[in-house]
Amino acid sequence: MKIKRALLSVSDKKGIIEFARGLSSCGVELISTGGTKKELMANNIPVKDISEFTGFPEILDGRVKTLHPLVHGGLLAIRDSKSHQEQVAKNKIEYIDLVCVNLYPFEKTVSEKNVSNEEAIENIDIGGPTMLRSAAKNYRFVTVVVDVNDYDTVLKQIKDSGDTDEATRFELMKKVFAHTARYDSLIANHFTGQGKDFPDALNLNFKKIYSLRYGENPHQKAAWYSDYTPCREASIVNAEKVQGKELSYNNILDAQACLDILRDFSNETFAVIIKHTNPCGASYGRNAEDAFRKAFSVDPTSAFGGIIGLTKEVDAATARAINENFAEIVLAPAVSDEAKKILAEKKNLRVLVFTSPLADKQAQWEVKRISGGLLLQEKDIPLYDESQFKIVTKRAPTDAEKKALLFAWKIAKHVKSNAIVYATEDIILGVGAGQMSRVDSARIAKEKAQRPLAGCAMASDAFFPFRDSIDTAAKEGVKAIIQPGGSVKDAEVIAACDEFGIAMICTQMRHFKH
Repeated sequence: MKIKRALLSVSDKKGIIEFARGLSSCGVELISTGGTKKELMANNIPVKDISEFTGFPEILDGRVKTLHPLVHGGLLAIRDSKSHQEQVAKNKIEYIDLVCVNLYPFEKTVSEKNVSNEEAIENIDIGGPTMLRSAAKNYRFVTVVVDVNDYDTVLKQIKDSGDTDEATRFELMKKVFAHTARYDSLIANHFTGQGKDFPDALNLNFKKIYSLRYGENPHQKAAWYSDYTPCREASIVNAEKVQGKELSYNNILDAQACLDILRDFSNETFAVIIKHTNPCGASYGRNAEDAFRKAFSVDPTSAFGGIIGLTKEVDAATARAINENFAEIVLAPAVSDEAKKILAEKKNLRVLVFTSPLADKQAQWEVKRISGGLLLQEKDIPLYDESQFKIVTKRAPTDAEKKALLFAWKIAKHVKSNAIVYATEDIILGVGAGQMSRVDSARIAKEKAQRPLAGCAMASDAFFPFRDSIDTAAKEGVKAIIQPGGSVKDAEVIAACDEFGIAMICTQMRHFKH
């Protein structure tokens, strides 16, 4: 079959003039509405108004213009059905062979501050989705275009053969139903979430970036998806890959963990090394190289094959230091030209540059899938509220100890629970992560330490259920502890600290990370 008639009605006019002109040059009759018709006429492209095609005027301030049997009959008629052909002839319906529609900018409208319900409702498209669904349902005979990126492919096939092939029409159909589903979910989410922290019905829509080689393990298939709405903050999705292999499933998870911790140190000269989403090394430094070398020295064994994160530009000296060992990823706000040349010596090393400021934080949700449903929560963004701090021991921490405590606390937030972190003012000394018993985390952190713990600070992501972790820390000379508090054994824990002359702050904020 040959495409003889097309209906064009687009909110986003990008590329429509070139597409319409190409269709017209192939002898395709064009029908259009409102602003699209004016745009075509202004560019001397022959076009028929939709009202002329249907014989019915546009009414209700444009709310009704394409909702007509002549439009949907022309789209939905099955061309090889004798019964449909008879009804088409009887009702004087003319086939519409191609539909090009994109929808009112509902998402853009509701993203503006203080948008009213009236404004939002007026930007709900009715005729557009209806035409798209009609055309997509009848994809065997009708070409439907919703994405400007498909204009060239469709136009080329029409120029070559007068029609599009069925395989292309099938792919376009799938894209349309995904598009209209997302459009409806945006509307539903906007209104059902009003006045509530969480909507009664949650619709999630993402687009595939690419299929991954495999998931956590080689026998698991996996793919990477992104939000449809461009992310405005620093993210792995919008990071620039300077060099290296494609990211793997585990790379992406580790890189995200790295980025999360870098946000909390965005105003410092800081380096972190992530292994299996946990920080195994972290330090402040005089410059990027110094911060990295100190972070690597915390636990060189675990740092092997890790993900390196920096808050400052990777310069040549830092690049040379990185190249002394094996790493999977380097993540930083910038990489100098000289550093790029040096890092290129490690061909498989992935180098990612985040293109948005680290400090920009948006409210985010975290989603965890469970059998039969999912869990939704706010992202754990706050670090602490110092006005809520309570010094619960006889001895208050010194200024130097307080700095060490806050550093350890910021790191502990990003360690899998149960989490224990030993630290000085500028470098972590040992990390105990993901243990079923908190005292085991305290012992592991001690065993990991490459330096003496005497005089250091200790952070715990949640309260101490018993004094055993305090006893373990005291044996190593820990002088100050920070923890949320709230255990039924708080008095016992505080008494243990007083016994050893340890200062303790209770933050009254927990940072579990399951």
